[in-house]
Amino acid sequence: MELNDMIRAARGDVPADLLLHNARLVNVYSGEIYPTDVAIYNGRIVGVGPGYSAQREIDLKGSYLAPGLIDAHVHIESAMVGVRQFAATVVPRGVTSVIADPHEITNVLGLDGIRYMFDQAKYGQLSMYVMVPSCVPATHMATAGAYLEAKDITSLQNDRWVLGLAEMMNYPGVVREDPLVLEKLDAFKTRVLDGHAPGLSGRDLNAYMTAGIGSDHECTTTEEALEKLRLGMYILIREATNAHNLGKLLPMITPDNARRICFCTDDRHPADLLDEGSVDHLVRSAIRAGIDVVTAVRMATLNPAEWYRLYDRGGIRPGNRADLIAFDDPQEFAVRLVIRNGQVVAENGKMLPFELPERPSYLRGSINVNWHTVDFTIPAEGRHAHVIGTTPDDLVTEDRILEIPTASGFAIPDIERDIIKMAVIERHMATGHVGKGFVQGLGLRRGAIASTIAHDHHNLIVAGTDNISLSTAAGAIADMGGGLAVADGVRILARLPLPVAGLMSNKPIAEVRRVLDDVIGAARTLGSSMHDPFMALSFLALEVIPHLKLTDQGLVDVDQFKIVPLWVE
Repeated sequence: MELNDMIRAARGDVPADLLLHNARLVNVYSGEIYPTDVAIYNGRIVGVGPGYSAQREIDLKGSYLAPGLIDAHVHIESAMVGVRQFAATVVPRGVTSVIADPHEITNVLGLDGIRYMFDQAKYGQLSMYVMVPSCVPATHMATAGAYLEAKDITSLQNDRWVLGLAEMMNYPGVVREDPLVLEKLDAFKTRVLDGHAPGLSGRDLNAYMTAGIGSDHECTTTEEALEKLRLGMYILIREATNAHNLGKLLPMITPDNARRICFCTDDRHPADLLDEGSVDHLVRSAIRAGIDVVTAVRMATLNPAEWYRLYDRGGIRPGNRADLIAFDDPQEFAVRLVIRNGQVVAENGKMLPFELPERPSYLRGSINVNWHTVDFTIPAEGRHAHVIGTTPDDLVTEDRILEIPTASGFAIPDIERDIIKMAVIERHMATGHVGKGFVQGLGLRRGAIASTIAHDHHNLIVAGTDNISLSTAAGAIADMGGGLAVADGVRILARLPLPVAGLMSNKPIAEVRRVLDDVIGAARTLGSSMHDPFMALSFLALEVIPHLKLTDQGLVDVDQFKIVPLWVE
């Protein structure tokens, strides 16, 4: 039997497959770092200590040896590439497992989107576990490409790669006892229930957690994180492309509470993945900020493994999967060796060659717009309007009541005050829905930018200074079958095709990054100084993050959880 052979290897009666010699083991169980050897047999750790022999030996020469990193919450689609390209980017940096929430592609293609992600992950070098999307659509105030109830998703519980129910974004639905929301929570009550409750506090937070939800990755202040931590939540500290929470939350970490804190990336665009990294970036940043090395590593290994009940990984102990990483300088945290399931899969930041069978998948087109209803004019129905105010490096927006200039009975942008038009065009079912409003803070002084990445319904979102540019940018998106576009008048300045659900490219990530850099560069020539204006744009449509958002159905006051008129008078 396989177990008998492993026990014999653990006793030292038969040689191990691989021996990692002269390691400085980062022990996330005992909180120590000490020299030792690690023996691996049949993909499992069978021995920690001296005296083992093996078919192959690697002398680590004093390098640190730690468990493989686990990203506690990630939307792979935000990397704008498929699972395989994503894996080729994060595995060399030490990420051996990810907890993925494929709700981006699911909001576009329904269960077919989840099956596509599973299909692309097969036989790869990254363990992709899935939390089943809980909010498709996120709320009733937006039109998505699918509508999933409890009966539609419960069948996925039987899949060995499914861990539980993903971020419950409809926190008002939980607190107000929406029967359809509670039915999903009840269906997954024996599994892991992830949360998403920005700013939720007091009795409403108690009500939310009473439903069984045990984590949150939306904390933006230490006060918010501590309140949730004190109630027993796991806090997933996020460092995404447009949501930089790590620096603000690191001061809350103490030796007493660090066991309930995990690291996650949520949404990271190609440039940030390639330049900064994935979870390794959070570990590195934490260590440089003064967090103990073992504690920093533990928040990216053992803690998420325990929260998601992945008890066969997250630490270096006999019986665990041999998912391991080696690095030399904790301050740099540059992973030089990655072992997954007992096999060396990456060295010095590069994946090693391996056979990966082709996985052809067939997905329908995802652009279905009723263009007859698309009109970017906004009749002036008052002097003051609700304007979405952007906040740098944050997903939270402000509801600003501002005076809007008019001409010939129509509202027009105010470039000097950085107030421009914005529209969300339904692109899944040709309903003809178009939500229109104003945004302040994107920085455009001319032209328009558009995208089919608009969390979480992923309709066609466009913002700009004039109707011609808005129309040109939106039309370019349709011609590509989804993607990003920048326009100035009738000229298309740059575009990035994303033919897979309007979210992902089928090109290598380096090529996607190069084109994305061009697109962002073009947006900057129009005046935007944002780190990533497209990531910022995409979250202006997410009607579950305070305070004001725009969907295809209209302007959403998230605090009141209802659609409100654009005009104040």
